[in-house]
Amino acid sequence: MLQLTGTWLGQGQATALLVVIGLATLGTAALFLVATAGALRRKSQPYLLLTVAIGLLVVRSFVGIGTVFGAVPMPIHHLAGHGVDLSIALLVLAAIFLVDTPGSPE
Repeated sequence: MLQLTGTWLGQGQATALLVVIGLATLGTAALFLVATAGALRRKSQPYLLLTVAIGLLVVRSFVGIGTVFGAVPMPIHHLAGHGVDLSIALLVLAAIFLVDTPGSPE
């Protein structure tokens, strides 16, 4: 079974958490692949920014998995998680501002 180095999580909780994080990782990885295909097809900055933001969601999932296994200390987990959240928010806002509004002069 799992070898946990911390005392913040019990065996049953770790298993449940890993299942949830694993599903989240698979889902965000699939979404990232779709976003990458869209970005390659559209070749625009907004698509690229959104693809990077979705890629950061995948990174965040791996940080969570590392935390469950004790490879990522809890303070680093929180620092990385909130840093990724801020980065995603900024990337999404940048993508929104780069999109032309319908009917705007080019």
